[in-house]
Amino acid sequence: MPGAGQFMKYKVSLVSLGCPKNLVDAEVMLGHLPEERFEIVTAEAEADIIIVNTCSFIQDAREESVDTILEVADFKQNGNCKLLVVTGCLPQRYQEELAAELPEVDLFMGTAEAPRIVELLDRTLGDDSQVSSIGLPDYLYDHATPRVKSSPHYSAYVKIAEGCANHCSYCIIPQLRGTLRSRTIDSVVAEVRDLVSRGVSEINLIAQDVTAFGAEREDGEKLETLLRELVKIDNLQWLRLLYAYPDGIRDELLDLIAGEEKICNYLDVPLQHIDNTVLSRMSRRLDEAGTRALLERIRRRIPDITLRTSFIVGFPGETDAEFDKLLNFVKEGLFDRVGVFRYSREEGTPAARLDEQIDERIKKSRHNRLMKAQARVAFRKNRALVGRVEPVLIEGVSTESDLLLQGRSVRQAPDVDGLVYVTAGQADVGQIVQLRITDSSEYDLIGEIVSAD
Repeated sequence: MPGAGQFMKYKVSLVSLGCPKNLVDAEVMLGHLPEERFEIVTAEAEADIIIVNTCSFIQDAREESVDTILEVADFKQNGNCKLLVVTGCLPQRYQEELAAELPEVDLFMGTAEAPRIVELLDRTLGDDSQVSSIGLPDYLYDHATPRVKSSPHYSAYVKIAEGCANHCSYCIIPQLRGTLRSRTIDSVVAEVRDLVSRGVSEINLIAQDVTAFGAEREDGEKLETLLRELVKIDNLQWLRLLYAYPDGIRDELLDLIAGEEKICNYLDVPLQHIDNTVLSRMSRRLDEAGTRALLERIRRRIPDITLRTSFIVGFPGETDAEFDKLLNFVKEGLFDRVGVFRYSREEGTPAARLDEQIDERIKKSRHNRLMKAQARVAFRKNRALVGRVEPVLIEGVSTESDLLLQGRSVRQAPDVDGLVYVTAGQADVGQIVQLRITDSSEYDLIGEIVSAD
């Protein structure tokens, strides 16, 4: 393989695992690869260099990451791949173990190494030994950072902050991503303005906790200030907030969502549990009374809001009674969308040292029961939408049938919520139409276009 000085043009394929925040990291990493030296391809079989951007949040994510690494490593034996690179949370956390257990990997990079990717690739290309670069998790991209957008042309994720200062007892994120670091309002506005100028109509703001934006500074910048600037951008149509820590949701934010047409009536508020004893062991700051007051406050100020949350089952010491309380809470039908995670014992977290760790069989049973309960709630809520006219973003021909279009309503975030199937009417990909809902299932909606702007 030619050395770095020969400037051979390499084909690069990147597999990004985990959450949208990881996807943004991957896009930033690709943006640092100069076009005259690197060609980005989608098929791993064509690539000279394969990059796997990993997740290490919970055990399932780690297993998926390792399985993917081993799968693409086959292209080194039976394909064109000459260099296998593993980046992100997994090497940030397990650099020494991975170096020994995955000799197939040529280069390991931590979560803050994206700006050095060319330097590190050159170093690895000129060295037969395994290379590892794991620094402090202190990187934060900005509007001037090169980025190769891989999501559809009409939608984009924008990371407004990195790291987290909440320190929930079960969470490894502060160790992988560092403490809270917010971008400036000017930087976020500049990036969104650029994305919209290139045809993006839906912006999804992401962070470990969007409500904490600016909290580590003393300049007065906060999420509400940012949103007031973003809604001024012409041709931006949908602005969605994801991952809002519950006790950071202020009345000022709710009133802004209710009053600004561009901000989707949608909030993803991870609650994790409802039992006070479990919440205390989780080091969550909001108890049951505070949670219920928050939900009532949200619904009062934004009656038509779509609420998404996530819960953890099988947390150490969770009794049958504490789980039943959570189950009954879900059955109350307060949430339109619910994600459920089985507790993962993460080395280095306070929760990993707790007594009364729960058997995996019990975790799985509780997971299934909670999901079934929410499925019934979701079905009822979707049925209640039949007959209504809703804005829907058209995403293309349906994967179920080439006779149908599919898209997402304003109530559905990309990647995590259901879809809308269009049975009548035509529209272009990326167009937002008015659609009358005619039928529904547990997670998806069906309807007919009544007007296309």
